[in-house]
Amino acid sequence: MQISEAQKEQYRKQGYFILESVMTEAQLEGLRDECQRYIDKYNAEMEAKGVEVLGINHYKKRYFISNRGDESPIISSFLFSDLMADVCRATLGDDAYLFNEQYVVKAAEVGMKFGWHQDSGYVGHYHRPYLSCWCALDDMTIENGTVYVLPYESAGMTSDDLFDHTVEEGSNDKVGYHGDEPGVPAIVPAGSVVVFSSRTFHRSGTNTTSKMRRSYLAQYSAEPIMNQDGSALWAQAIPFLKNGEVVSREYVKA
Repeated sequence: MQISEAQKEQYRKQGYFILESVMTEAQLEGLRDECQRYIDKYNAEMEAKGVEVLGINHYKKRYFISNRGDESPIISSFLFSDLMADVCRATLGDDAYLFNEQYVVKAAEVGMKFGWHQDSGYVGHYHRPYLSCWCALDDMTIENGTVYVLPYESAGMTSDDLFDHTVEEGSNDKVGYHGDEPGVPAIVPAGSVVVFSSRTFHRSGTNTTSKMRRSYLAQYSAEPIMNQDGSALWAQAIPFLKNGEVVSREYVKA
C-alpha cells in the first residue's frame, strides 16, 4: 500500500490522515467475529457479578476490550500485518513497538459518547507521541457515533503539546479540550483506518442507530514508553519494526 507524501505531511502538520477501505475482507470479518466473542464474555462477567459498570465498560451500552492479541491469532495477525507496518513506517519511522490494542464498541441506540481527549492524556506524564490507528469495523456515520479528529491548528496547539485532562463524572472518561471547534468527522466505509497521533484531540458521538458501532484501536510507539519514574513499562513494548524491517509477526513480549 502506498501512503502518499501529502498524507504524511498532513499527519505531521495536522495530526491525522484517513485511509479508506484498506483492510482485507478476511481481516474485517475476523476482527468482527472476535469482537462479538469478547462482548459475550464481558456480558457474562457483569451478569455474574450483578453489575452494569465494570471499569469504563457499561453493560450493553459501551465496551473497551483491551489487549487480547496474545490469546487471539486473528487479532495478532492484524496487529503485525503489512498494512500496520506501512502505517508505522509512514508515521513513526523505522522502529515501532506494539503499545496497546483494544476494541471500542457502542451498542445500538444507547451507545455512549466520548469527550474530547488525547490518547496521551491517559498516560498522564510526558512521553514521545505514539500512533493510534482507529479501524472501522462498520460503516461509520455521524448517526452511529463515528470518531471526530481536531486538527492541531483548530486546537491551537503543536504536535508535541500535552494537555491536562479531568475525569468526567458519570462516564469516567478523561476530557482535555473544552473549546467550540466541532472537529472533522470520519465518514468512512468499514475497513477504513483513521490514523492519528496520540497528541491529536478526538471525540465521538452517541450511536442513535439500530446496529452496533464497532471499532478496533491498534497503537504503536517508536520507543518503549515507561511509567513516570521510569521503573517499568507503562503498557506494552512488543518489537514490530527495526530499521524499517519487520522483526516479529507474533504477539511475543520481549
